[in-house]
Amino acid sequence: MVENLNKGEKTKYRLADSVKECMKTRHVDKITVQNIVDGCGMTRQTFYRNFKDKYDLINWYFDKLVLQSFAQIGVEKTVCESLREKFEFIKKEKVFFTEAFRSDDYNSLKEHDFELIMGFYTELVVRKKREPLSEDIQFQLEMYCRGSVYMTVKWVLSGMKQSPKEMAESLTEAMPPGLATVFLEAGLI
Repeated sequence: MVENLNKGEKTKYRLADSVKECMKTRHVDKITVQNIVDGCGMTRQTFYRNFKDKYDLINWYFDKLVLQSFAQIGVEKTVCESLREKFEFIKKEKVFFTEAFRSDDYNSLKEHDFELIMGFYTELVVRKKREPLSEDIQFQLEMYCRGSVYMTVKWVLSGMKQSPKEMAESLTEAMPPGLATVFLEAGLI
């Protein structure tokens, strides 16, 4: 995959590989930009041309992994199938996600994951139904997305005992009934 990328994307992946290496030996909050650039032979200037901080790098890498699985929801895949893929990515990158989800920084992956899935589901449902979400459905969606992130973090930090398929099914089944109806009408489940 990396060989087909432009120079800027290759640089970002090299920085991501370096932060993943750093995560093997220290908590994400203790990793410095200098540690990251030293690990891949780059300069701080190169880092800051691409990312505003280490959390921005972590969030970018998360997006690259997860958005692939969500891109086909409502087209070729259901929410459950895309969640299963997301959990498979997370399991494959266990060290990265375990360390990334331990951070409570203001720019942490937990908050980024919530914002990403909340925005993604909102845009998808609005596009499919061709109408804005009601306040009640917006509330249910926010509650569902917050709960999904919480359960994802709990799953990762407790050792990923359930399979990706079991996690995806559990999160899909836990969807509030009103939200599930809207998702069903939109062809997402």
